[in-house]
Amino acid sequence: MAQLAMNKSELQRQRQQLVLYRRLLPSLELKRQQLRAEANKAQKYLDDVSGELTTNQQRSAEQLPMLANQELDLSGLVTVKDVILADDNVVGVNVPKVVEVQLEVASYGLLARPHWVDVWREQLQDLVRLEITQEVAKVRYKKLEYAVKRTTQRVNLFDKVLIPQAEDTIRRIQIFLADADRAAVVRAKLAKQKRQAEAEAR
Repeated sequence: MAQLAMNKSELQRQRQQLVLYRRLLPSLELKRQQLRAEANKAQKYLDDVSGELTTNQQRSAEQLPMLANQELDLSGLVTVKDVILADDNVVGVNVPKVVEVQLEVASYGLLARPHWVDVWREQLQDLVRLEITQEVAKVRYKKLEYAVKRTTQRVNLFDKVLIPQAEDTIRRIQIFLADADRAAVVRAKLAKQKRQAEAEAR
């Protein structure tokens, strides 16, 4: 660690840093609060999507108990063709959002499969869209939570480390300079007294 210079220029530099830290701290705290609010919104949205997905899955299971029949092959009925995402800038953090989920629905003969497959196909499209939305919502929430954590660390760094250190350094330099000034005054007085004594001795 570099030796601290105990002089007026270092005192001025430390005071400027302290002013800067104190000016930055409220904006960092505000950013943390905004990120926390956005993370809470993202959590609520994720919970809503997850709840809707669970509700739809339960409804499908109740309405179409025949889905448990393993003999009927329903694989490939609905496939994901493309997922279009966009970057959403939330308080300076880029998070994904779903723009569109493009699905491909397999064609089949109406007489080749039971009539309820049509109902399942519609419900399956909703379920796939919700599952993709849920996964993107998880990523969105995790990114915002990470940003909250990082900003909290920075707030704590300023509040608990940098500002107290600068205040302590300023105090130490001020004490050192005050002591040096007093010592200089004492030396000047002693030198004056010595000169007077020498003058009187002549």
